[in-house]
Amino acid sequence: MARYLVTGATGFLGAHLVSNLLSHGHDVVALARNPEGLHAGAIARGGDVLDEASVADAVTGCQGVFHCAGFVSRKADDAEALHAVHVRGTRNVLAAARAAGSKRVVHASTSGTVAVSDDPDHIGTEADETPIGIINRWPYYRAKLFAERAALEANGPDLEVVSVNPTLLLGPGDLRGSSTEDVRLFMEKKIPAVPPGGISYVDARDAAEAMRLAMDKGTPGERYLVGACNLTLREFFGRLERVSGVRGPWLPMPRLPVDVARTGAKVIEDAMRRLGLAMPVDPISLDMAQFYWYLDASRAERVLGWVARDPMVTLLDTVEDLRARGVVWPEADV
Repeated sequence: MARYLVTGATGFLGAHLVSNLLSHGHDVVALARNPEGLHAGAIARGGDVLDEASVADAVTGCQGVFHCAGFVSRKADDAEALHAVHVRGTRNVLAAARAAGSKRVVHASTSGTVAVSDDPDHIGTEADETPIGIINRWPYYRAKLFAERAALEANGPDLEVVSVNPTLLLGPGDLRGSSTEDVRLFMEKKIPAVPPGGISYVDARDAAEAMRLAMDKGTPGERYLVGACNLTLREFFGRLERVSGVRGPWLPMPRLPVDVARTGAKVIEDAMRRLGLAMPVDPISLDMAQFYWYLDASRAERVLGWVARDPMVTLLDTVEDLRARGVVWPEADV
């Protein structure tokens, strides 16, 4: 058994990872800005990845580090904060791990650094070229890309670094709504039409398991895509309709040319604002929904021995958790 540091330990992925590691008998140092609510079995450390001293204190005596801390936002105004948390924060964690003599860092990245395309027939793999022209549209994914590059560039004989790249995280326990917001909007009937793009998703509990496996089996300097299924958004809404009992949107949203998709969404938002109406879905989310986020997780399955649970179970658990926590009202109309 080993002692591991988990940054971002109160986040959606981090909290599941802490539970996973503890269930396998490891000691876990859990770093979070607000350590309240951490798993009772973890060693709580208050701190921030932007505070070098708090990271250095937390990593002392840890054989490995799971870097899950992050900031999720689709707002263009948050670009500077996103870059600071993801890029500078990652560099701080890597430097502290190396100074403390930790042997390995498993970095939680995202499939969006490589597996996103405007081609509905493309399935992303770890070997694909970075679609930088697409990623540059969204500050969150741009920051995650630079953070991943910083992490993998730090890989070397004195510190092994592995990247795990999960797609959209679903499942129970998303207390901040950072990943399950689109499911909430669907259940509250705030998605007016079906976007033309495609989605991939994975259970957060399974993504946590991929992180744990990567610590032991991942090849240093490599990334591992993690996803349970690839679906068009129409197919995704159909599955949500079946498990939730909430009728989904049926009107198809026209596919806009890639070069005008984001501008078009902003025009719609501005028009609604002039009419005194609130747009239920932000322009960046609408822009993202024009693309295809499909991926091939076979490398994680082959190298790590990772297996995803039934994706329908994940959707059911997501819906039941949102209702149980009172995030959405238990209304059905099908």
